[in-house]
This record gives sequence, structure tokens and C-alpha cells, in this order.
Amino acid sequence: MGKLNGGKTVALRTLEVVAGEQSYKIKIPEQLITGANEVFEKFDRDMARGWQMSRVWVASPDARQRCQIIADRLLTAIHHRRHPFIHIACAYIAREMPEVKRVIIDIDGDMTQTEFE
Repeated sequence: MGKLNGGKTVALRTLEVVAGEQSYKIKIPEQLITGANEVFEKFDRDMARGWQMSRVWVASPDARQRCQIIADRLLTAIHHRRHPFIHIACAYIAREMPEVKRVIIDIDGDMTQTEFE
């Protein structure tokens, strides 16, 4: 549980994001994980058309590959400090892979090497 700006208590999930030597603990409101379906469906529609995953074209990414794609976009958002996208990307990963507590993003340009623990 955690408190948001208004002092309201909300359920939070923490996802650790590791990028190189940097580690970030992202607190994600459960309501974002369960309530951002329109955004998540748009992500899925975009990826369903196929995706260039590093050197390989993947015609129909599976759930793990979709999370690797989102993690790659998450890395860009971290570098540019795009906090709203950081939270929505973490929420997507938490929804698709609820058992995951840590995302280890490959920083050498090969998103297929991103790991989930």
C-alpha cells in the first residue's frame, strides 16, 4: 500500500528496472495495471503487425517478446525522463507477466536479451 498526492491509500506494486549499472524501483498503482486497457490494447495492436526486434523481424510477437519490446521503449523513456510512459510501460509488463519482479534491460542494443525475473 502507498499514498498518492491526495493522501489517498492505494495498492502499489513495485517493479525493479535494471539498465546497465542503474537500478530503478518503480511503484505502480494496481489501478493503472488493471485500468489502462485502452492503452495496452493499442500497444498490442501495434505489435500485432510485427516488430523489428534488433536484427530479427518478428511477425507476431508472443507475450514475452511484447514485454521485451515495451522494455526497450521503457529504456528510452527512462533516458528522457518521461515519467508517465515509464509507469504505463511498467504497468503493461506487470499485467502481462504478473510474476515478474525485476526487468533487466539489455543496454547493448539487442532487445531480445532483455530478461525478466
